Amino acid sequence: MSQATRGHLAMLLFSALVAGSFPLGAMMANEIAPTAFTALRFVLAGAIIGAVVRARGGVPRAALAAPWRYLLLGASFGAYFVLMFEGLKTAAPVSAAAVFTLTPVLSAGFGWLLLRQVTTPRIAAALAIGAAGAIWVIFRADPAALLDLQVGRGEAVYFAGCMAHALYTPLVRRLNRGESATVFSFGVLVAGAILLTLYGWGAIRATDWTALPVIVWITLGYTAVFASAATFVLLQFATLRLPASKVMAYTYLIPSWVILWQIALGQAAPPARVAAGVVLTALALVLLVKEEAGARPGSAHPD
Repeated sequence: MSQATRGHLAMLLFSALVAGSFPLGAMMANEIAPTAFTALRFVLAGAIIGAVVRARGGVPRAALAAPWRYLLLGASFGAYFVLMFEGLKTAAPVSAAAVFTLTPVLSAGFGWLLLRQVTTPRIAAALAIGAAGAIWVIFRADPAALLDLQVGRGEAVYFAGCMAHALYTPLVRRLNRGESATVFSFGVLVAGAILLTLYGWGAIRATDWTALPVIVWITLGYTAVFASAATFVLLQFATLRLPASKVMAYTYLIPSWVILWQIALGQAAPPARVAAGVVLTALALVLLVKEEAGARPGSAHPD
């Protein structure tokens, strides 16, 4: 199996795990401040990854060089999560999801600025097809819902978060100096936890942790283990093997995964015509995988 194929499989799992946080997050969005929740999420995820790193021999001395790298990346990814929850306070979920589909295009732009990664016609076509399919799924195949899209403060706040997310992907490749995915993820999580704790200390102190409903702790457990610790490693792993635009293209699958999660949680299935959007997102991914066929594997750092 080539390194590029491993990267694609990592992002496939990444998209499924990230999608699980949406239905859970919707159930607890108004129960706790975004900064307080995200700070604790980073702390727990960092503890999990830290245990893995320690079991594998600890953090190499070389990985401690230029700690500002971890601060920059931690700030970028932490900002995304905080702005996501902040934006969802006023933005409709459908509108926010539509904004999120812009992330791959933004990532391709940052990839060119930071890494001079050129988006080929095949990748550009895949991005366009994937965006169309994702929007079709997000709006549940209802053109009227798409036409009613209104951009408000919440959407603007979340767009800023999506820019931070898109910037994070090429930054990983630019700043990584040979560290394994787990070691690098641990550094980012620790830095992010420190920054979030300092920034959100007021909200953390104001939170009555003993009075939080059970759904908050369930969501915290899932997001810390699966939607943070696991996805951090998967994202680092993939970005060292794939261009930024291809990594972020897997976000197009998240709306489809969300639908599957909702069905699994006992909610109603979407109309059959929504499947057309799922087919388009699958086609986009086929184009991305085909682009790698016969290509030399990119540089990879064993984990």
